Amino acid sequence: MSKTIIHVDMDAFYAAVETRDNPALAGKPLIIGSLPGERGVVSTCNYEAREFGVRSAMSIQEAYQRCPHGQYMHPNMAKYKEASDAIHKIWNDYTDVVEYLSLDEGYLDVTGSLGLFGSAKEIARQIKEQTKAEVGLTCSVGVGYSMATAKLASEEKKPDGYFEIPDAAFFQELTAGRDVRIILGVGAKSADKLY
Repeated sequence: MSKTIIHVDMDAFYAAVETRDNPALAGKPLIIGSLPGERGVVSTCNYEAREFGVRSAMSIQEAYQRCPHGQYMHPNMAKYKEASDAIHKIWNDYTDVVEYLSLDEGYLDVTGSLGLFGSAKEIARQIKEQTKAEVGLTCSVGVGYSMATAKLASEEKKPDGYFEIPDAAFFQELTAGRDVRIILGVGAKSADKLY
């Protein structure tokens, strides 16, 4: 029996929570992690900061060089955990086969839930709508026939997107000519061996 897997990935989660709670941050580059002048890295940043080349795990000094006018703040893990608990509660409404990867990302095996809730697309739509209405945040949702394809699908239309990879033929067509590292689990060393 083929599986139907949904991958949910919250959009710039920490930064989105901070912007939800302080709308004055909306539209401004926001970097969560260490502050300029401290030793440390970027935990995450919003899409406005990414336009300046700021990325997760980048040193805070480099982030500041790229985006000196950004808003910088330390993470508030208690606040993010509270938002995460609310998100996970929504996911658990649709299946009890869930694998959490982090506070803001997880896989849902909805193979056995389709009879109750309709298509995977309908479940994804409901998750997105509930997340926005109940938690005030957006997420990107991918549907696939495996964890790897669901993850790839969720990356296709970020932020606040939906994408589906229904079968192997579609996956091959989608990935033809792309860098092999877009596939979950393929890093630089594996990529070198595959080329």
